[in-house]
Amino acid sequence: MPAAPETAAPVIWVDGKWCDRSTATVSVYDHGLLYGDGVFEGIRVYGGKIFRLAAHLERLYDSAKAIWLTIPMPREEMAAVTEEAVRRSGIKEAYIRHIVTRGVGDLGLDPRKCSKPTVIVIVDTIKLWPEQVYEAGLNVLTAGTPIPQREALSPRVKSLNYLAHILAKLEGIHGGADEVLMLDSNGSVAEGSGQNIFVVKHGRLRTPPPYAGGLKGVTRDVIMELAIEAGYPVDETILNRYDVYTADEAFFTGTASEMIAIRQVDGRVIGSGKAGPVTRDLRARFQALVRS
Repeated sequence: MPAAPETAAPVIWVDGKWCDRSTATVSVYDHGLLYGDGVFEGIRVYGGKIFRLAAHLERLYDSAKAIWLTIPMPREEMAAVTEEAVRRSGIKEAYIRHIVTRGVGDLGLDPRKCSKPTVIVIVDTIKLWPEQVYEAGLNVLTAGTPIPQREALSPRVKSLNYLAHILAKLEGIHGGADEVLMLDSNGSVAEGSGQNIFVVKHGRLRTPPPYAGGLKGVTRDVIMELAIEAGYPVDETILNRYDVYTADEAFFTGTASEMIAIRQVDGRVIGSGKAGPVTRDLRARFQALVRS
């Protein structure tokens, strides 16, 4: 195995070719660009170790299968490419993005015109908020834009079409909030713009079930495992905004955001207005796990 690079820099793998940010390209006829026809994953690297690679790749391949898209390489090969990309980058605290599109076609919708899928693996860095925000918590606003109707596209599919979530994020930006809370079409709590949500009441964690319309997050599952190990009861149940407003604590989870407290929602202060004891405990356990 060649020695690790002396300098850290983003690395991109596109259909078997190694690139950097200046040389990585995709065709303007790629249906991922034209129609958002594809799926993706985001994975963290801690201290040079990829966190929960198998779980993320399982979700990537399941998402692809759900939209009738066959990834043109076995899961084991994708894992090997991912590991090599991390090694080539030299980035010890990295963020990996896998993208699989329907591929290059024409200007019509017909997927049969796409001869083969496009596969991309990006290794770079990501940081959503400064460290002090994780303790202080986020100011959250409920967005008027709901999540997409779950019978149109299953929320378990991590698709390239995030337009509803981006519009919700823009509402939060223009409203002066750090993040947004998204509801389903019935008014039930679904998720953040790109995170799952938990509330804590009397030491019990509650989070919407996957069928409610939020993504079944890998970090979400990890936090649930850690909570049960720590003796906190966990319920997957439908929530409304009352449950969030009156919670003792609330927090978001996600690969990019990890686990971050919520201090205020729609002007209502949550608990003490900063990360609470359960949130701090679970975040410490999460940080210990990813560094183990």
